[in-house]
Amino acid sequence: MLAVLLYGCASRRELEPLATISSHPLSPLWGTARTRFTGSEFHESVFSNTHAKDITMNAISQMTPVGIGAEWSPQWLLSAEQKALQADLIALCETTLRPNAIESDKGYVYPRKNFEALAAMGLMSLTVPKELGGRGESHLCAAMVVETIARYGCPSTAMCYTMHLGACAAALLRHHDNERLKDILRRVDQDVLIGTLSYSDPETGSHFWYPMSSRAERTDGGWKVFKKASWTTSGGFADWYIIQTTSPDFGGDYSDLSCFLVTKDQIKADPANWDGLGMRGNQSGPISVDGVEIAPDALVGPVGDGAKSNDEVVDPFFLVCSSACWNGICLAAMDITKNHTTRKVHSDVGMRVADYPTIQDYVGECLIDTNASRSYVYLAAKALDDLTNNCDWSAHKEIAHLPRTGILNWLWQVKFFSSKTVTHVVDKMLHACGGTGYKPALGIERLLRDGKAGWVMGPTNEVLRQFVGKSALLGFEVLDYWNQSVNQRVLSNELKKMSKEEKAAFATKLLAEAQA
Repeated sequence: MLAVLLYGCASRRELEPLATISSHPLSPLWGTARTRFTGSEFHESVFSNTHAKDITMNAISQMTPVGIGAEWSPQWLLSAEQKALQADLIALCETTLRPNAIESDKGYVYPRKNFEALAAMGLMSLTVPKELGGRGESHLCAAMVVETIARYGCPSTAMCYTMHLGACAAALLRHHDNERLKDILRRVDQDVLIGTLSYSDPETGSHFWYPMSSRAERTDGGWKVFKKASWTTSGGFADWYIIQTTSPDFGGDYSDLSCFLVTKDQIKADPANWDGLGMRGNQSGPISVDGVEIAPDALVGPVGDGAKSNDEVVDPFFLVCSSACWNGICLAAMDITKNHTTRKVHSDVGMRVADYPTIQDYVGECLIDTNASRSYVYLAAKALDDLTNNCDWSAHKEIAHLPRTGILNWLWQVKFFSSKTVTHVVDKMLHACGGTGYKPALGIERLLRDGKAGWVMGPTNEVLRQFVGKSALLGFEVLDYWNQSVNQRVLSNELKKMSKEEKAAFATKLLAEAQA
């Protein structure tokens, strides 16, 4: 029973079109095995007779688990095919993904079994074009799928799946004349080939676009790649990796980046040492690639394409899909809260916990905040679809076609808002569930830990809000990702503080450096 109640969610039918919501058995209506009650009817039937105390807990215990109803989800955004996919995915979450989530969290177990189940549904190739055997789906559908996995199934799986979609996007951006990439993309479902991104660097923290510890060299047979990554989701478990290094023939300009494809046998990882507060199935530990020789066509795109790839697909897919994951966690916490507070009765006053105005206020505010965040995510996803003809990869055969890059500043805001919201929402849902919410068995404790990853996941919220504020005030040109622009105002102000002797010494030092 615990596995069924873990997220307090309804079955796949809970997300049917609104026209049928009041008729199906898991709508936000109360019911026992034989009888369905509205809130007022429940009180009348249970509390209005002398046997109320005897039957209350029995009636409550027989109720079908319910979550936040479909009337609170923007189902109108989805096509009929996408709604059907969502329903099938919810069913898979109930039978497979959610029970495995408990195992992943308790034992730090990588959720490969969940990926096998997703592959059987054809979801590993969600955004892969149909001509390569995929579903050819949109950014909007990708956000829905990630949110659904996080809400009804397993947040760790949702985040690993986000990174898989990002790796697929990086490959699809430059797959057109690359048979090696096409071969992997054709087999992601059939062979359950899990992809991931490895962009972080131990020297630069959440500034993952600045790989100071990584490099690549030209060889007669292709490339020799050196990569050190401080965080890599699915590290050591993914089958293929898109990694970013400075370009071959690097001359000191850290904006000169290139992307490479490496496989599981070419990386080094120590997943046994992974120990996180939450998202324990992610295995987001360090990896390294130590001078591995790779083939010429393992270069993803042209030399120097890394910055374009990052802004066009890696960031957009990560920011939108990871935000969908945080929203799914919010919804999962509210599902648990509804299920618990509508069952828990305070017999002394004859009220359920859900009858208290304070609890209603908690849920109301959190649902409003969560749906604001979901609206932001789906707005951004729809904008990406409009810019790309519903994620049509064929247009990228033209190397300079980079439509997503133009709205990257909006995607920064999406990630900031969703990862800020999840911390607040899950915390309030724990409060609403009281002491029971503090216990791991209810499931909120795990969601609380999982949701904490959102704020610190690179780019961190500190970085993003500075990006937004700085560029809004001073223009995008001042962001200076790779530390190349001189801040003349600061420099002039610091020079004013120097004595004549200090200026002379400083000038001598600068002249020596310039003549070296």
